[in-house]
Amino acid sequence: MRAKPNFLIVDYGVGNLYSLRRAFQFLNASVDITEEPAALRKADAVILPGVGTFRAGVSGLTKRGLAEAVREFATSGKPMLGICLGAQLMLSRGFEFGEHDGLNLIPGKVTILERLPDGGKIPHIGWNSVYSSRTPWENTIFDSLPNKFSVYFVHSYILEPDSPDHVLGLSSYGGLEFCSAVRKNNIYGCQFHPEKSGRDGLAIIKNFINISTNTA
Repeated sequence: MRAKPNFLIVDYGVGNLYSLRRAFQFLNASVDITEEPAALRKADAVILPGVGTFRAGVSGLTKRGLAEAVREFATSGKPMLGICLGAQLMLSRGFEFGEHDGLNLIPGKVTILERLPDGGKIPHIGWNSVYSSRTPWENTIFDSLPNKFSVYFVHSYILEPDSPDHVLGLSSYGGLEFCSAVRKNNIYGCQFHPEKSGRDGLAIIKNFINISTNTA
């Protein structure tokens, strides 16, 4: 029997940690929360959560010595999932309260959601659809989901990967189409919160668990 993977949620002082842990536990995953860089070397899969500003996220990772540990884990080939701010931090640069270097795991930038063609309040809060980009969803965290599904968003900034090859899902708000999910090899990022997104959100987490089990 394949060993049960060890999931690690990274605590860098800015995050939605406990509801995320409950979602993994609901799906019978073995999951811990840590702010210790050395712990990442023993994990089979890492989740980078986050609620807050890009600047605060970068600061939290740096102060705890976690930035380099996360980069090192990303090169291991083991699965990694970024959620909301955690997904944003995976990109190269962020422009919230100044310009800041991200983890540069996926080339790109994080920019403000503004000047919506059809109006719309900012921040973007509530349920919205994710639909397919040109990237197929088979064997990804969206495997088995319909071509258009609904999830929960809370954000004022958006992901802008440099390459369309790294766009996994798209969404539209206020007349603007934006990237709502990214992927590069073993690294996934969701602008939305799967742990707050009901059945489809749990399906995404379950797919991540299955991918991690197959690579453990």
